[in-house]
Parts: sequence; structure tokens; C-alpha cells
Amino acid sequence: MKTLDVITIGRSSVDLYGQQIGGRLEDMASFAKYIGGSPTNIACGAARLGLRSAVITKVGDEHMGRFIREQLTREGVDTRGVLTDRERLTALVLLGIRDEDSFPLIFYRENCADMALSPDDIDEDLIAEARSVLATGTHLSHPRTEAAVLKALDLARRHGARTALDIDYRPNLWGVAGHGEGESRFVESAAVTARLQKTLPLFDLIVGTEEEFHIAGGSTDTLDALRAVRKVSGAVLVCKRGAAGAVAFAGAIPDSLDAGESGPGFPIEVFNVLGAGDGFFSGLLKGWLDGDSWPRALEYANACGAFAVSRHGCTPAYPSLEELRFFLSRGLRRPDLRNDRELEQIHWSTTRTAGWEDCRIFAFDHRAQLEEMAGYSPAKGAAFKDLCLRAAREVQGGRTGYGILCDSRIGRRALHAASGSGLWIGRPAEWPGSRPLALEPELGPDCGGLQEWARENVVKVLCFCHPADPPDMRTAQEETVLRLFTAARRNGLEFLLEIIPSRVGPVDDTTTAVLIRQFYEIGVRPDWWKLEPMTTPAAWEAAIAAIESHDRHTRGIVVLGLDAPEAVLGESFRVAAAFPLVRGFAVGRTIFAEAARQWFAGRMDDAAAVAEMAARYRRLCDLWDQARASARKEAA
Repeated sequence: MKTLDVITIGRSSVDLYGQQIGGRLEDMASFAKYIGGSPTNIACGAARLGLRSAVITKVGDEHMGRFIREQLTREGVDTRGVLTDRERLTALVLLGIRDEDSFPLIFYRENCADMALSPDDIDEDLIAEARSVLATGTHLSHPRTEAAVLKALDLARRHGARTALDIDYRPNLWGVAGHGEGESRFVESAAVTARLQKTLPLFDLIVGTEEEFHIAGGSTDTLDALRAVRKVSGAVLVCKRGAAGAVAFAGAIPDSLDAGESGPGFPIEVFNVLGAGDGFFSGLLKGWLDGDSWPRALEYANACGAFAVSRHGCTPAYPSLEELRFFLSRGLRRPDLRNDRELEQIHWSTTRTAGWEDCRIFAFDHRAQLEEMAGYSPAKGAAFKDLCLRAAREVQGGRTGYGILCDSRIGRRALHAASGSGLWIGRPAEWPGSRPLALEPELGPDCGGLQEWARENVVKVLCFCHPADPPDMRTAQEETVLRLFTAARRNGLEFLLEIIPSRVGPVDDTTTAVLIRQFYEIGVRPDWWKLEPMTTPAAWEAAIAAIESHDRHTRGIVVLGLDAPEAVLGESFRVAAAFPLVRGFAVGRTIFAEAARQWFAGRMDDAAAVAEMAARYRRLCDLWDQARASARKEAA
């Protein structure tokens, strides 16, 4: 049985993209880090479109190599073929966006890990699982990597898989252009043409730009080049023509490129052409492997290329299948897709890391409550939050579905120590108890401080609000929340909005739902909601309806504790757990308050405090799990 739709083979790198658009690469001051390399990009793009993809490559035994492996896993790409080279470093690429015609880049690939790929690295059992194998041109440029590709192609044919080639011609990676000419897409070379033409008969599908077919065919006349390729290969030839779209030739090459099969193109503003071809191939694979017509496959390809052209980065720009379908059904609204809010919301919510079905969160982000305790000092406060993290880790036990809320003002050490632990990590942004809402000074007036936050931190903000708030209060608070939300999105951080209307005024079954709708109306779309424990199913139904009518991709809801006794929380869990969108709880003082008072007063040592908090946290986890299990049983 074929468990994989496509295996790509070849380059894998870390792309460092300059963030100052329009500047010279020499002047770039900051860079965004993405995974890169044509086959790696294609494997990710294909996975986003629902194809089961894998990549065969090599990475270094260092931080960048681990980043590639981990990011591939997050993207849903099978990594069994990603091997670690302990002698070589992972490849790097520095890239910039100068203007619509200039995209400078420098390849750092001298003796890099992926160029050490050899025939011994090709696993026949893995190849046998695939419906198709896709090679890219760079790995035909060196005898060792070429031998690895040829072995993979031979095994693919033996096991009934289709084969594809992305010509992906980079002259400097073939040694026919200098290091400073990474942007160059074409340099004539008879030697490169001869090398490529030896392998062209091995493919069922060959894809390239006009310039790439020029090198493959040995002519700068596109039709002549295509005919030269046709003489040695019976593959379907797909020629990318930039703004003119793309054409497919399944048989003889006609007298005009326009006579080939084509799909609709899209008039997109050119923002970044780097990686557009890889996005194109991802869409083409979707249509090709699904058995669609070439016009339909090319429509997918052109659309995926359009997304890439309009956004920053390569892999991050590629659409999910839901996003692609939405775009094709709704149509183009504006040529700069990255500024299409409706489209960008779908992109964000359908390409972020897989969500959490269960969230049992120990919230110890409290600041004012600790500062008011007898015996508190900043040093002791930091030490106590270390103990809170120890308790959380003890209950977590390496499992998923557990998390913390921790601040950076008192709990900075614990917050940083939690990174990479597998815990869900939320971090507060509000000034404690403020109304109207004010933010922590460290964020700055434009929330620029978020650029320093770890990417796994979820931005959490608590807003004390009520539908009966005076207009000026409502406006001030909404403006602050919107400013923070916008900055969180700009920095790639998830956003949690906590609202507690009962601390402001009387509440009924509609109060929370009204507030939720008000925030959506101003353009705030939280990844998470943190809501107080409503006691009636009607209140939960109204709140969930308000969320799902605006964002059916929201991560979910966590229930806050309000320092309630365990018995009261247990009852609130019983009501909330009946609703699948409620993922769990985020409770703090019920867990830590008594231990904190005793510890700060010197009446409890570290071990006892950890044990006390772990026991309370574990009991709440058990209460939630029991409530959820009962709800599922009743619903069955």
C-alpha cells in the first residue's frame, strides 16, 4: 500500500530573509528565519494541500539542522528520509527583497550537509511507499548527489511510482556563476545541458521556467529548447511563464507556447518571487496526483505561485487546502494578497502549528497578588515561580495537553526555562488590575516589545469589560486590545483574550456573548478565549455561537478559576466540558495561593510547596478529565 503521495529529494536549508523591504542586502538589519531549499519547500507546500509528503535530504548535527527537522514535523512532512550529517553544517541562504525585479541572495552551501547525500542514504522501503518521487536540479550537479538521485528514481520506477523533475537551475550552484550571483537564473553552459539531458528520459513530468528549459534544451529559443527536451523525454513538460501563467505539453511541441494546455492566471502584485516556483509545483502536484485535468492542475499551481509572490518568505507563504479552495471560489479581491484580511485570517488559522485538544493550564502569571503577600520580595517571587514551574512539570510528566501562564516581570526565569518543554506557554501583557486596560511598560507604546518574545509564547491579555461600559471606556479598551492583537500577529504570536464581565457589573446568559461579538466587530480574532466559569448551558451556547459565527478555526476556550474552591471548579467543569470548543482550564490561585502564603512566611520549604501545588494541580486535571469523559459518554 502506498502511504506517501510524494517524496522530494535534494536541497534543505535555513533561509534568512531580510525584513527591510526595498533595502540592499548589504544594509539588512534583521532577518526572519524559515526552512528553505526547493524540495523542502515543495514537500511542505504539498503537505499543506493535504498530500502525504516526505523529503530525502541531509542536515547538520546542530541547531539549524534540528530546526529544519522540527519545522518539517510541524508542517506534517514525514522526516524518515531526513538524515543527520555529523561532519557538515546545514546549508544557509541569505535573501532580500530589493524591488519587484531584484531579489538578491547568497547561498552558504560550501560542503554543506545536503550535498553529502549519497546512494547509501536512499532507503528502498521508503521509496516503495511513494506514489511519486520528485527530484530537483541542484542535486544533479555533483556526481555523489546525482548517484543518489538516480538510485531513488530507479527504485521509484521499480515500485511503480511516477517521477518528476523541477529543473530548478541555479547557475552558481552548478559552478558556472560566482558566489555573489545567487540571484542569477540563467548562464549558458553546454556541460550543464549535457548533464541534464542524460537524466531527462527518467521523468514523467518536467517543470521549469523558460530559462530553465533553455539550459535543459541547450537553446535560448524556448520552443527549440522544448523540442530538444522532447527528443529525449516523453514526459509532460510544464513551462512557467511568469505573469503569463504556465502551459503544459503532453505530446509534440506546437508552433506557439499559447497552444499548450493552460490554466487561469492571477494578476498579483509582485512582492517576492523567491520560492514562487516551489509553491507552483506544490499546487501542480495536487492536481497531477489527484488525476485532475492539466488546466485544473495549472489553476492550482498558478494560485499557489500567486500566494508565494505576494508574501514574505517561501514555505510560510504557501496556502492550506482550505485557503486555496476559498481563494478559487471567492475570487481575487486585491492584488496584494498579504493585505487581504479575510484571506490572511484563513491563512493564519489553517497553517499554524496543530492545535491542542486538551489544555490543563496552571496559571501563575499573577503579579499584584504575590507582591501583596507578607514576606514577598522580587527575588523570592522569582524563586516561588520556579517552584510553580517545577510543580507543573511534575504533573505534566512529559505528556501533551498541559500548560502554564507565567509573566516575565517576576517569573522571567521560569518563563524562559519552560521554553522547549512541551508545555503550552501563555504570557500576560496587561498591567495587573488595570481598567481602562493598560499594558506592561516593557511592551512599549506600539507593542514593539513583542519582537523579543519567544515564538511559542501566547500573548494573553485580561480585559475587565462589560456591555454596559461607557462609550469612552469601551473605545479606549478596544483600541488597546486591537493594538496588541495587531502586534501579536505581526510578530507571529498567538493571542489569548480573557474577559471577566462579572467583576464590572451584573451578568446573565448573554453578557459574555455580547462582549465576544464586540471584539470581533473591531477586527480582533483571538486564537484563544479565556472565559469565566459560566454556570448555565445557555450562557455557554451563546458564547460559543458568537465565536463560531466569526471564526470557526479558533483554537478554543479555557475556563478561568477566579480563586474558586475545588468543589466549585469541579461543578463549573461539569457544565463547560459538555462543549467541545472548551479545551480545558487555566487556574491559578486555587492551586498556588495557600502554598505561596506559607512559603513566603517561611512556614513551608521548597519541596513541600512543590508537592502541595502539584497535588492541587493534579486534582484539578483529574476533575477536568472526569468531566470531559462524562460529557463524551453522555453525547455518545
